[in-house]
Formats: sequence, C-alpha cells, structure tokens
Amino acid sequence: MKNQRGVALFISLVLLLVLTIIGVSAVQTTSLEERMARNTNDSVLAFESAEVALRTAEEFLRSNVNSVALFPPGGNNGLWKASDYLQTERWEQANVWTGNNSVELPANTIAGVAGQPRFIIEWVATVQRSENPYMLVQSSSAVFDRIEIFRITARGVGGTNNARVLLQSTFGLIF
Repeated sequence: MKNQRGVALFISLVLLLVLTIIGVSAVQTTSLEERMARNTNDSVLAFESAEVALRTAEEFLRSNVNSVALFPPGGNNGLWKASDYLQTERWEQANVWTGNNSVELPANTIAGVAGQPRFIIEWVATVQRSENPYMLVQSSSAVFDRIEIFRITARGVGGTNNARVLLQSTFGLIF
C-alpha cells in the first residue's frame, strides 16, 4: 500500500476528460449538420416558391396582356415600365414587394412557406420588324411585325423570412 501513488485514478480522470471532449464535439457536429440541412431545405423551398411565381407570371402575360398600356412608369398592380438607365431597378426599390406594387399568389398556394411568392412584370422594349429586317417570326398563317419584351422578377420565401430567392426571366410576346 505504501508504494501506490493514485496513478489509476489519474489515468481514469484523463480518459473521462477525453471521452467528454469527444462527446461534446460529436453533439456540436450533429447540431451543425442539422442546421445546415434545415437551411438547405429552406433555400430549396424558397427557390421552388419563386419558380412557381415566375411560371404564374408567364401564364398571366400569355393570357391577359394585349397592350403595353397596362405598364405605366408608376406601376399598376405589379405591372411596371422598366426603370430608366442608371435608375434603381424595380426589384431593388424599397416597397416593391409589399401591397399592390407586386402580385402575391393566393394564400395557401405553396404550403410551408413564411409568405406566399410575389412577382412583378416590367415592359422592357418593343422590337419592330421594320427596325430589324432580318427578324422574321412566322406562325403557320401569318408574319408578325413586333415583339414586346418583358422582364419578370419573382421572389420566393422559404420556411422562414431569412431564406429569400429572386428569379428573373425575359419573356417575349409576339404581336
């Protein structure tokens, strides 16, 4: 008994400390991976939400637009004339994603999101065949004289307001 110095106790405490550090590290790693998976899911949900708004806006253009008079510079229910050169883009303006400045999809269109997706449509330009004689757009029965160019910007929100996605597409209507 006189020759024992408590080495077994010291080794046991060191091993317990090492196991505790490994356990805490494993819990932190698992927690981080769970947050990453949740954020990825949130981002994908926001992207899909914006994609739905983009396709809805394209269908709206196909079905409802027959004149660019619907697109005033001051905006009209989500329909805008494109910003002038060196002006702040519409989708960057302060209140464009609230109220009647943009079009919100009906409630419960997409489940599990913090807010329903919204979109704005901007009339960008008119391309006339007289200005571009090489432009020849034909259907089976007619030759068309102009193409109206629109930019659609859609904003989707994920499961939280922290995940937002903006998508844009350029869309041409033949007249």
